[in-house]
Amino acid sequence: MLPIPLLMLSAMRLDRFVCKSTQLSKSDAIEVINDGQIIVNGAVVINEATQVHENNNIVFDGQRLKAREFRYILLHKPANTISSNVDEVYPSLFNYIDVSNASELHIAGRLDADTTGLVLITDDGRWSFNITRPTNYCDKVYRVGLSRPIADDVAFRFAQGIPLQGQQQLTLPAKLEVISDKEVLLTINEGKFHQVKRMFAAVGNRVISLHREKIGDVSLDVEVGHWRYLTAQEVLSFTD
Repeated sequence: MLPIPLLMLSAMRLDRFVCKSTQLSKSDAIEVINDGQIIVNGAVVINEATQVHENNNIVFDGQRLKAREFRYILLHKPANTISSNVDEVYPSLFNYIDVSNASELHIAGRLDADTTGLVLITDDGRWSFNITRPTNYCDKVYRVGLSRPIADDVAFRFAQGIPLQGQQQLTLPAKLEVISDKEVLLTINEGKFHQVKRMFAAVGNRVISLHREKIGDVSLDVEVGHWRYLTAQEVLSFTD
């Protein structure tokens, strides 16, 4: 499964650029930068935190560096996996992705171990920030299984915003679509800690299953445990 070529001229730290364009580890990249071995647009740069772009002329050991293209991945997360780069109590969801340099990837919007569905994974920090930044109001759609029948007034209450325990502000307006008496679709555009579970607890119900179907304009369309690269159009749908 080959990545779709995408020219995303995001700014990044110089040490990260060197890592993405060589086989150097982060510590090795910082060492060669601090040692004055990296030239950016004709000038030696020794600060590893310097922001650079992929279209800058960056030279190391007499060769112009070209960073590997950013990767944008959709994964159907199975239950009992964790949104982490390493195994912990549960196995990491990265066990389902067969790509090189997987340690450079991170998750744009984590899911709990028992939650299934759509996860977006990338090595482009600016892109993932656009998804998770609260002020961008990125819609996320969840299919929710409940322990008891949904009350008639819950859709209205969610649309008005409800208080969550331990927080002063109400949740932002959310859209609730009733599928059956114990199954609903919930659309929210914020990502507070355990928000969906806490919202239903606040109205006297309990979430027994939670599955994310959509983030922004990107819908889940692969089988459990499978993944694919996003299309160029899907990637650009999350950019400013």
